Amino acid sequence: IRDRITDDERRLRIENAQRLMSANQMDALYLDAGTSMFYFTGVRWGQSERMMAVILPSDGDPAVVCPKFEEGRLREIFRFGEDIRTWEEDESPCARVAQVLRDNGSRFGRVGMEERVRFFLYDGIRKEAPGLEYVSGDPITIECRVAKSETEIALMQRANDITIEAYKAVVPLLTEGMTRDEFRTLSQQAHAALGVSGGIGPQFGLASSFPHGMADPPPLREGDIVLMDGGCGVDGYRSDISRTVVLGEPTARQREMWELMSRAKAAAFAAAGFHVPCEDVDNAARQIYLDYGFGPEYEVPGLPHRTGHGIGLDGHEWINLVRGNTRPMEVGMCFTNEPMVVIPNEFGVRLEDAFWVTEEGPVYFSEPSPSIEEPFG
Repeated sequence: IRDRITDDERRLRIENAQRLMSANQMDALYLDAGTSMFYFTGVRWGQSERMMAVILPSDGDPAVVCPKFEEGRLREIFRFGEDIRTWEEDESPCARVAQVLRDNGSRFGRVGMEERVRFFLYDGIRKEAPGLEYVSGDPITIECRVAKSETEIALMQRANDITIEAYKAVVPLLTEGMTRDEFRTLSQQAHAALGVSGGIGPQFGLASSFPHGMADPPPLREGDIVLMDGGCGVDGYRSDISRTVVLGEPTARQREMWELMSRAKAAAFAAAGFHVPCEDVDNAARQIYLDYGFGPEYEVPGLPHRTGHGIGLDGHEWINLVRGNTRPMEVGMCFTNEPMVVIPNEFGVRLEDAFWVTEEGPVYFSEPSPSIEEPFG
């Protein structure tokens, strides 16, 4: 298994984007620094007030607009063309983008803006090149990224394997009096020892009844539910895994809610598959809670959020497993399965594992917990 995406695969991605641009009558796609830029070019670049952008034309090599003092660094890592336009600190980077768009020519007069483009950049480009129509780049970026290749799935598998190993290293270290930050630090160290940057955030007791935890949770006590959520990245591709255990012996109530949530998760997985509308997965999980007497809708006790989300280079990507999303699942799409159950003022339980879609059905990246005492089987 390769450790990273090759340049050849990225070239195929650019060609696919160009086919989609032509089909959607776009002359170019503007990419801000972020995961879509990394997806197409392999360039990792942090966002700041200084524009660093890639413009994919519907034909030909990409162009880059970057600060002049970053040109040397950019040339080291950009491998998909020679068109690098620079701007000095007292110049307008948006004017450089307008120049690229003019030089590229125009068949349709339309420029796609990917979803992460910040408004001040879009507004500046629009003012410098007012004669063009600016449209959403979603038909390009989303459609290129939602179905993962075999290499992408292999990288995500490695990320999930690593996070499971980190869990196995740190869950036995849970002790009464431990703080959230102490556990998180241990989990970061475990991921680092496995060669990646990652971590696991825990919520103890009452804090677990808040879907994303409390701002200042109390330390761990004997008998507390411990809800943990963590992940890492391998060549940018993410894992996202949650486990719920109890420090000590579970009560009958804790065990019952854990098993209820596990049944909802199993129902969601059983409903997933090639050509299945995404909302069917959410409906299947939610029905388990309705049959139990929880809900309806997003009311708690019950499931207060969607059943799952897309995952890939971003921890949360398109497409969501949520009511109203009738889009059919496609081969290579990757999702989390996490129909949490929340008991207000008591605790919450979440078991989260990601899966990908094949023609034969869904396949988990990490195997769900068999019981509240056995988080890893």
